[in-house]
Order: sequence, then C-alpha cells, then structure tokens
Amino acid sequence: MKRTLGVCYYPEHWPEEQWQEDAARMAALGLTWVRIGEFAWIKMEPEPGRYDWSWLDRAVETLGRHGLQVVLGTPTATPPRWMLDRHPDMLAVDAQGRTRDFGSRRHYDFSHLGYRVECARIVQAMAERYGKNPHVAAWQTDNEYACHDTVLSYSPAALSAFREWCAQRYQSPDALNRAWGNVFWSMEYDSFDQIGLPNLTVTEANPAHVMAFRRFASDEVVRFNRLQTEIIRKYSPAPIAHNYMGAVTDFDHFDTGADLDIASWDSYPLGFLSDRIPATEAHKLRFLRQGDPDFQAFHHDLYRAVGRGRWWIMEQQPGPVNWAPYNPDPLPGMARLWAWEAFAHGAEAVCYFRWRQAPFAQEQMHAGLLRPDSAPAPAFEEAALVARELAAMPDQSTARADVGLVFDYASAWAWQTQPQGRGFDHLWLAFHMYKGLRRLGLNVDILPPDTADLSDYPLVLAPGVATLSEGFLRALAAHKGQSIIGPRSNSKTVEFSTPVPLPPNLPGMSATVARVESLPPQMPVPLRDGGAFLHWREKVETTASVVEATTDGFPALIASGGLHYLTGWPDEVALDRILAAACTRAGLGIERLPEGLRRRDSATHRFLFNYNAEQVSWNGTEIPAAGVVWHKL
Repeated sequence: MKRTLGVCYYPEHWPEEQWQEDAARMAALGLTWVRIGEFAWIKMEPEPGRYDWSWLDRAVETLGRHGLQVVLGTPTATPPRWMLDRHPDMLAVDAQGRTRDFGSRRHYDFSHLGYRVECARIVQAMAERYGKNPHVAAWQTDNEYACHDTVLSYSPAALSAFREWCAQRYQSPDALNRAWGNVFWSMEYDSFDQIGLPNLTVTEANPAHVMAFRRFASDEVVRFNRLQTEIIRKYSPAPIAHNYMGAVTDFDHFDTGADLDIASWDSYPLGFLSDRIPATEAHKLRFLRQGDPDFQAFHHDLYRAVGRGRWWIMEQQPGPVNWAPYNPDPLPGMARLWAWEAFAHGAEAVCYFRWRQAPFAQEQMHAGLLRPDSAPAPAFEEAALVARELAAMPDQSTARADVGLVFDYASAWAWQTQPQGRGFDHLWLAFHMYKGLRRLGLNVDILPPDTADLSDYPLVLAPGVATLSEGFLRALAAHKGQSIIGPRSNSKTVEFSTPVPLPPNLPGMSATVARVESLPPQMPVPLRDGGAFLHWREKVETTASVVEATTDGFPALIASGGLHYLTGWPDEVALDRILAAACTRAGLGIERLPEGLRRRDSATHRFLFNYNAEQVSWNGTEIPAAGVVWHKL
C-alpha cells in the first residue's frame, strides 16, 4: 500500500494570485493530497439557488495542474446565514433548552428535515459538477460530526423525529412501556405523542429512555451521512471519507462508517492531552510537548476497524493549537513521529492541518505548515523529511495483531447514562487496557462489538461491554485462545435493564455477580498478588477457578478454560501482571518497554517511537528524543 502526505487548504481565504505559488510549494514539499471546500458554502452559493463554482473550478484546476489530488469536502457543517432565514427552526437546542445560534460552525440540527433537503441540494450540485473531475480523487462528508457537543439536540425537530423513531422501534406504547420499565414511578405513556425528550426532568430521567434517545441520535447522524454518500456515489467513483475526532463517542462510528469507504480522524496529540485525557498532572507534564504515548495509537487502531482496513489522518497537528486550556509547542521531531506512527498503524495518508496559519477569525492562533506571512513553520521541514522517507520506504501492509480489544459505542452511552460511580467510563476503561497491552510491546486490533469470529487472536479482551451480542458470545464459546471479559460486561440488556440470569452469564462459566460497588479514589481494594482495583469491583459467586483474589477474600479474576472474567478495574500494577500472565498462557511473547517508548510492527518493519524528551536506549538501539527508528523484520 502506498503511503502519502497531504494538507488542508482554504483557497477562499487567500488571494487567487497566491494559489499558484501555494500549489507549487505543496508539490515541491512532496504532498499528494489537498483537502478543500468543507467550510465554503457561502462562496459556493452566495444566495439561495445562485451558485458560483468559478472560483472552485480554478482552485481545483490549479492544484491539479501541479499534480496534486483533491479531497473535496461537502460544506454542510457551516450553513450560510441566509439559510436561517429560510429555516429559522433549524438550529439545535442544548439540554438546558437554549438555542445554539449562528456565528461559528455546526449550527444545525441533524433531525431538521428542511435542512436535510438543503444539504441534499448542495451535495448533488457539487457531485454533478465535480464527480468526474480527474483532480477530485476523494470526498469528505461534512466535518467532524459531534464536534462541540452537537449530536444531542432537544429541539422540536428532534422531538418529532424521536417520537417517530420510537413508534418504528416499539410499534406500540405498551411495548415501549414494558421495554423501558415505565411502571416504575408511574411513567407509562398512552401514545407516542406523549413522549418527551430526556432533559429538564426533576431528577434523572429513566435510563432506558436516555439510552433510546442516544441510539436515536446516533441513527440520525447515520441517516444524515448516508444522505450525502448516496448522492455522491451516483456521480463519482472516488472514495468517500468522514473525519472523526479523538475521545468522541456521541454516535456509533461503526454504523456511520458502513456507508463510507475510508475512516479518517483529526489527530491533535497536545490538545487532547491537555483537554481530554484523564491522567495525572505528572504524566501531563512529562508529555506536555509530545502527547500521550498511546492515545493516538488507540485511535489509529479504532479507525482502522471503523474503516474496515482503510483509514487516514485528515488533520494532523503541526504546532500549537488554539482550543485547549493550554497550547504548548511540540518538541522538534513530533510532527514527524506522529506521521510515522500513523503509517505504522496502516494509514494510507496523513494530512497536516493546515497549510498556512490564518491571520483572522477563530483559528488564527492555530499553527500551520506556514506562518501567516508564508514563511515555513517548524513542521514544514519535518513534513518534507517524512515525504522523502516515504519515497524511500517500500510499500507495506499492516501486520496481523496479537490481541483483539472490543470497543462499543453503545457501552460508552450506557455508562455515561448510569455510571454508578464517578469515573466509570467505557472509553477510558478500554484505553486503560490498551495502554497495558502497549506497555508489553503488543500489536492490537480494535474489534466492533458484533465481531463473530475471534479465531485470529490468541488473546481477546472485552472490558465493560454492557451487552455482549449473541454473535460475539458464540464466537467466544468457539474461541480456542485466551480471553478476559469484564468488568461490568454483559450486565445490561439492550433496553438497559438488569438481565436474569444475572451477569456475566458467559458460555461455559458458572459465575454470578451478586453485588457491585463503586470506589472513591481514596478507597482502592488491594489484590493479594499486588496492585488494586480502582473505581469499580464486583463480588462474584462462582465455581470457576479463582486465578486472582482481593485481600478481603473475593475473586478478582476467575477462569473456565481459556475464558476469564475480571471483576474490577485494575490499576497499572495489577493490570500489567494480569495481562502478562494471559499472554504467557496464549503463547505471546512480550517485552516490557521503557516509559514513553512504544513499538509497532507492520508486515515488513518494526517501528520504535520515543515519546520522551530524552534519548532512550533499548535492546542495543538508540532512539532519539521525540524520535522514531525502524528496521526490517
């Protein structure tokens, strides 16, 4: 597979006489892809029904003339101001009932039917015009679904659509009442028209109601995206992508990705470390200018799964961003390291955001490959180095992983809906397990929750999956390797009730979770062999083999053959021991890596990534600070 570099560009932001020079510099830098168009609706359609494609025609032609391939974005994330005059009720409403108004971006409601018609119209006009253009080699739908908390809307449009969704799903109010347990607190409905949205209730809303609303909202994103992909495919053979984000679980990316050819995501390691990752202050300080050593890799593997093997970085941080609480400058070498880490995980393309730093509006403090005066910023030369290295690197493919790790968006919604203990979150539990595997030098595939064949993986983990699918349970029963399920897995039905038989109800394992407790930070539960449970632990009645136990005498890890159930959230000490033992049983070789050093194998090369601010020596190899080295396998 050929690996390529690209950049995000906004020709509408710059004088047209500058386009030619920009395109020539991009080509000379070694770039292949240029993403344009995703925020330019007002330039494409200055007035309702009056299109102006002339500037975009010339921009595409200028880029193509220099051998650059265009990723053309649909502009539906930024509807023009005149759109609100046509559809004044198209704006989303937050959980407090406040309208989210015009003046930035993503100012629309996924459920508004009038806006969907407008989106179909602009997408069709674009696809008709550029679908066969030889320079338009890929498409991007919209931009960053869910950014700025825009999936959940409590508008009249969302209410109407949710009632219809409930009617289709449950068919009768009685069936809905039974599914949701509405006999509790006299919450029963006589008709679907009585159903409201689960906000502004006196105390917490029925969790089944909340979960139904979360599923509905995710389905609305899928429908909105599908509207665009179906139109584009009628006119263009080029692949279609969407750019997802980091640590965002508001909608099911697997469902949305089913209608796309490529999954891409927007990688901002320093912003994410400062703004999103739950880590100690010491950890954040150590990796302040490098980013967390595992966060990017986790999302690379996630989006490789979402894209069914095809994935990109659509936006790669090149310097300080503008949106985090603090915005440090990356260490020299990180723009190169981040790109190579993506390629080692199978990325087809890495596109830096952006070409030139904007001197105006909200993102003027966001660095680019060029400064606002067009002089090269530090990442410019690092991108040039990556381009030269790519040219010398033979094409390669991703290696088969050692471990399969299940990740489930619906479980993220479930534990946000009813965490039971502050800090219990499916994303961060899965990430915690992933970090433990990476510390042991393992390659990981992230698996969707409906995975029906586990035979490729000597070791499978399914942490905190609220409802294990029938297909996955059959695959688990047939699995010949090692597996670790839990904690809190298979503990809810799809409609968010407690199942009977009680969890975990795993094939061939006699075990019952009789009692659970969530743990404040100052009250860990120690394990006999070292380490402790944090956040969560379960008291299990079982006839299975007890592999690990807590110091107060309860099973911590039980086993029936190769199937294991973990009854709590282990700290790093306990997790490293448990994973190392599982790898030994699975016949997997492990090598404990120094802090901040990570390894990834492709089909042909072994890559070492040093996230430290100082050189690291490992197995006779010197890896420079903020550096990457590789050798053939």
